[in-house]
Amino acid sequence: MNKRLPGTAQRSVLFGPLVGVVVGAVVLAGCSSSKSASPAASTPAPSAAATSAASSTQPASPTGKPIVIGISLSLTGDFSDSGTAAKRGYETWESVVNAKGGIDGRPVQLKIVDDASSPNQVTTNYQNLITKDKVDFVFGPFSSLLTIPAAQVAARYGYAFIEPAGGGPKVFEQHLHNLFFVQPAPVVSEGKVFADYILSLPADQRPKTAAYPELDDPFAAPIAETVRQEFEAAGIKTVYKQVYPAETADFTPIVQKMKSANPDVVVAGTQSEDAYGLVKAMVQLKFAPKWLFFANGANSPLNFPDKVGANNVNGIFSAADWTPDATSYRNQEFVQAYLAKFGGTADQIDPTSAEAFSCGVLLEEAIAKTGSFDNKKIIEALHQGTWPTPEGNLSWDADGAPQGSDMLVQWQNGKMVRVWPPSVAAASPVQTPLPWA
Repeated sequence: MNKRLPGTAQRSVLFGPLVGVVVGAVVLAGCSSSKSASPAASTPAPSAAATSAASSTQPASPTGKPIVIGISLSLTGDFSDSGTAAKRGYETWESVVNAKGGIDGRPVQLKIVDDASSPNQVTTNYQNLITKDKVDFVFGPFSSLLTIPAAQVAARYGYAFIEPAGGGPKVFEQHLHNLFFVQPAPVVSEGKVFADYILSLPADQRPKTAAYPELDDPFAAPIAETVRQEFEAAGIKTVYKQVYPAETADFTPIVQKMKSANPDVVVAGTQSEDAYGLVKAMVQLKFAPKWLFFANGANSPLNFPDKVGANNVNGIFSAADWTPDATSYRNQEFVQAYLAKFGGTADQIDPTSAEAFSCGVLLEEAIAKTGSFDNKKIIEALHQGTWPTPEGNLSWDADGAPQGSDMLVQWQNGKMVRVWPPSVAAASPVQTPLPWA
């Protein structure tokens, strides 16, 4: 989440029935000027029998030349939790596809390198993966912040850029023809679903004042800004807003100022670590608004209760793009393969893992449909029609804006539950005092 829960995007969990309804999308308009021939372009095309590893039942181990996929992930630094979740999703897909005989008898081999959550390092990593390692394909990193420079490198060399967690507005403003965001909706949808819920309340039950602490990040801040614009248009007064740098480690001053402003609702445009920091400071200063929403961080079913304390999560809202019980294409295959590989329970799976797995599924489908390993043909194919994945049936418009929507989730009784819109809700949202109130 980034979406999301989900989200994500980095983002979230929980989708269930919504997955079949929403259609996520992202396009990238391209600036490819490959000076050296793309390694993928020289790779032999798959045979007809190769079509889809997804549908293949061949048990034989793949023996052909490996299909090497380069990925830069944040295994250290601010995004390391979500980067690790993405790594698990990619590795789950690698295991699944190779267990089925690979693609066209060729095993999939991931080459994952650490970008330390740095935009400079992610640029270097993709440059090296493409020009030195000559990987066949690349998949995206975690976060909009890193996706933007990474996608530009991929576009320069004519590579398709299938990515799981870069859905901020600035990603799509690049107009890159090679980028495909594998979530149902752009990240601003995460904020809109919360605004829709709040503004659905009777006027005398809505918040009157709001606060917006926002990380200086192309994923996080736009989500809070989307909510602020809708709230202000509805008459909800902004009493506090602050954009803080990624280096912020002490959130006490921010929370102290919010407490003094005494807003009814706090809409936090966050990634993970800052979300944890804000909750801890709120608990410490006993600041408990009536409603509390986080763009990201609170939608991690495993990390959030671990980092802020399981007793401090109930009542908090976030957004999601996926749920482990979704009936979407190959979702249950993903859930079972993930649990077999990493253990735990289905409701502990970070949605970022599902988003990464879906990137692999999408590539499989594109190779099967085009009968080719050529990046150019795959890019053009993905711009046509609708593509089934565990994230739902996805398509992308010309500017890369996804066509679907996310859903609102809330921590209730120690679990993250989808609560809005009503058509996909497993429970009703509740306005309840935060645990530290």
